[in-house]
Amino acid sequence: MSKYIVKQIEEMHLECTEPLSGMYKLSPFVWKEKNTYKMLIRAVNPSPDALQQAARAYYGTSKDGIHFKMSDGPVLAPSTNSYDKDGCEDPTVIQLKDKYLVYYTGWNVTKREGQLMLASGKDAEKLEVQKIALKSREPYLNPKEATVKQLMNGKWTLFFEYAHENRSKLGRAFSNKPEGPWRIEGEFLKAREDSWDSYHLSVGPAIENQHQKTVMFYNGANAQAHWRIGWVEMDEHGTITGRSEEPIITPPASKPGEVDIAFAASAILAGDEIWLYYSTEDDKPFRAILTIQED
Repeated sequence: MSKYIVKQIEEMHLECTEPLSGMYKLSPFVWKEKNTYKMLIRAVNPSPDALQQAARAYYGTSKDGIHFKMSDGPVLAPSTNSYDKDGCEDPTVIQLKDKYLVYYTGWNVTKREGQLMLASGKDAEKLEVQKIALKSREPYLNPKEATVKQLMNGKWTLFFEYAHENRSKLGRAFSNKPEGPWRIEGEFLKAREDSWDSYHLSVGPAIENQHQKTVMFYNGANAQAHWRIGWVEMDEHGTITGRSEEPIITPPASKPGEVDIAFAASAILAGDEIWLYYSTEDDKPFRAILTIQED
């Protein structure tokens, strides 16, 4: 079984103007094109009024994967449509030959309802909303935090978080195409009693490591919602073959009033290392450099 070891952790540096400079920044989705790193990141207004906290997504570029120059305006923002009038959260990017697909969560604060949305565009800075990718319905309420991965057997898989039985759960759906339509299979990964991930689970990024294994860095929490990052490996069919006993990343000790959370958002294979992008306390983005040991 693999061992994923944290070699180094660095806080990300974002060069940005107002209003982004004054916002919380979390869930950094980073990908690489040729010699440039690109990113969509969730930004939230730090207002005590929930109606003023509407999330949006900003675009940025970097040469080293840690220092990003951000665009002046959001590429995804709340609209007049009911499904995302109060927020566009947690973007996930799929780069195809002729366009980008971006999954995000649309939020309606009045209904307390989230829907998993799909936007697309030939330019990552010019996106248009296409459709609701997964509707909120029993037993998969408030689907969010999408990870879209083509397994080694060729099937497209959508991993997503949903709400059920007062818990966050990790579900999975399949499709012949990265834009869907998606057929929900059910719960993918289950909580473990007497463990750091005993109550809540949420999806994280999935990649092939240098040993040709598919690994997802998922997010797990106890009943007190103390979130940490672990990993789960899969074979070419998506069957689980290994899972971390302990988290590989925990947040720093929280202060009164802060949330106790580390949440994985994206990952890049960089030679013999994995760059894992995540955020802590719902406002600080980081990059962890991981090495892999095989037993």
